[in-house]
Amino acid sequence: MAGHSKWANIQHRKGRQDAKRGQIFTRLIKEITVAAKNGGGDPGMNPRLRLAIDKAKAESMPKDNIENAIKRGTGQLDGVDYIETRYEGYGIGGTAIMVDCLTDNRTRTVADVRHAFAKYGGNMGTDGCVSFQFKHCGYLIFAPGTNEDALMDAALEAGADDVVTNDDGSIEVITPPYEFVTIKEALEAAGFKAEMGEVTMKPQSETEVTGDDVAKMQKLLDALESLDDVQEVYTTAVMDEE
Repeated sequence: MAGHSKWANIQHRKGRQDAKRGQIFTRLIKEITVAAKNGGGDPGMNPRLRLAIDKAKAESMPKDNIENAIKRGTGQLDGVDYIETRYEGYGIGGTAIMVDCLTDNRTRTVADVRHAFAKYGGNMGTDGCVSFQFKHCGYLIFAPGTNEDALMDAALEAGADDVVTNDDGSIEVITPPYEFVTIKEALEAAGFKAEMGEVTMKPQSETEVTGDDVAKMQKLLDALESLDDVQEVYTTAVMDEE
């Protein structure tokens, strides 16, 4: 399915995420607050909240921070009223980009996102212009050398939607978005620990970006990801790191 650079891209992205840990707590607190506001404060009855708490624990967020974020969402503590917004557009070479935001000022956020697109060679589009190119799902990737048959059996038994082996030997397990945590835990119990996993908007197809365009595309993605109101940036671009 995917090209030779798949595994290198995952490792590169993981490294970039680790380097941005300073922003992670702020974004997770926002997500926990909004998840609790929309679906209630019981993670057993609110899959989105359970996922957000799981991510916060994975980043070693203190328990008090998690509990206070839930209380702000359910109205037990005062807090900011965040609005969920999504912006869509195009990057270098016509690659698709989606930007998910949580904001208390939509006018500020749309201006910031539009400016980042324009400054770094992208183009902000209209609602729905690229969203059809992505699928909302859980996503786990396992290192080359993982026992493919055993992982496939365990993943399908746990309720995964699909298992895909890439050309470089890495293996992807695709899950329903709100069954991600349950399937991840089932695979870990079976002895399979993913190198990376998340609930994401996964590209239905990818566009490889090469040469000088790699640096241009990365500057655009970095500019979007650095905005305070941005939670996640998704793209169909695959960077050639060679």
